Amino acid sequence: MTSTVLEASSGSATALRRAALVLAALVAVGALTLLGGARYGFLLAIGLGFGIALEGLRFGFAGPWRAMILRREPAGLLAQLLAIALVSIVAIPLLSSHPGELTGAQAPIGWAMVGGAFVFGAAMQVVLGCGSGTLVNAGSGNPVGLVALPFFAIGSFFGAYGLIWWTSLGALPILTLRGTTGLAVTLVLLALVAGVAFALGKPGSRALPRRYVIAALVLAALAIGNLVVAGQPWGVVYGLGLWVAKGVQGAGIDLSGSAFWSAPGSVTRLHENLLTDYTSLTDIGLIAGAFGVAAWRQGGLSQTLPRYPARAWVATVVAGFLLGYSSRLAFGCNVGAFFSGISTGSLHGWVWFAAAFAGAFLGIRLRPILGLEARA
Repeated sequence: MTSTVLEASSGSATALRRAALVLAALVAVGALTLLGGARYGFLLAIGLGFGIALEGLRFGFAGPWRAMILRREPAGLLAQLLAIALVSIVAIPLLSSHPGELTGAQAPIGWAMVGGAFVFGAAMQVVLGCGSGTLVNAGSGNPVGLVALPFFAIGSFFGAYGLIWWTSLGALPILTLRGTTGLAVTLVLLALVAGVAFALGKPGSRALPRRYVIAALVLAALAIGNLVVAGQPWGVVYGLGLWVAKGVQGAGIDLSGSAFWSAPGSVTRLHENLLTDYTSLTDIGLIAGAFGVAAWRQGGLSQTLPRYPARAWVATVVAGFLLGYSSRLAFGCNVGAFFSGISTGSLHGWVWFAAAFAGAFLGIRLRPILGLEARA
């Protein structure tokens, strides 16, 4: 009898907690819509969707790359390519037909960009999280993610601070794949990469689990929604750097010495409310969505602190900073450069992918050396 009562009480508490989570999300989106406008409310909802999908379906970018490199398991990478293909089918034609309304994640290919992508690929394997992955990990209470995130943001600020100098080292003009031909080339290249991953994959590990297919479909739909609502593709890194820049400016420090942060667009965003910045909204939503899933599952952030040596935590701090810094030089992370870059026809996305994937090999080797493989 007592056991039955306790179970009923526990079930009621769980239902109440979950109802509160849903209500909190609806109130946040509704309040932002009323106070700022429908566009901002939609973008917060899209960010929540990203966080819920990535954490809820256990999907990401760093993990599947690690699985492909270490165990020749291509399913996660294939799902990423599927999502990119689905977005490109919609995004590339939209960008061609609405050039004044929509912009792509397009950037030049240069020495700093390639080097930045390589370093990013290594650093994300050290902390097992890319840009979106670090946000999701932090939101769900992962201790490494919680430590890495603030240093990621600081690195993003400093990377942007000196970005103009880095790009002056040499870069090609922005090269894009446009229109029907550009879409066809993009899809062929995605199919070729998928074919190589499939061929190299270990037998029995090539089929996409149902949750990966669902994740690809949901991420594609949300990314298309982001492009249509914000007029720009899904991104992560700029918002993190902006948060630090606002703090620095609020502390009375002059940012006029940075060509990036003193540019008209950056100055405008620095003086506007943070909740009017599109990337910040989806970043906040992503963190909150991941938190919501963790709280839905277990009632809170109950992940235990890993038994890592001191050098592992130092490595986490350094890798977090490098993630932010290098992603600015590379014009994006797995989301802004790889996912959004390729899906909006930017050739820099392909170069970023190659350089970052090469860097991932280094990061995987560094992880145990740095003490980031937990001891039993």
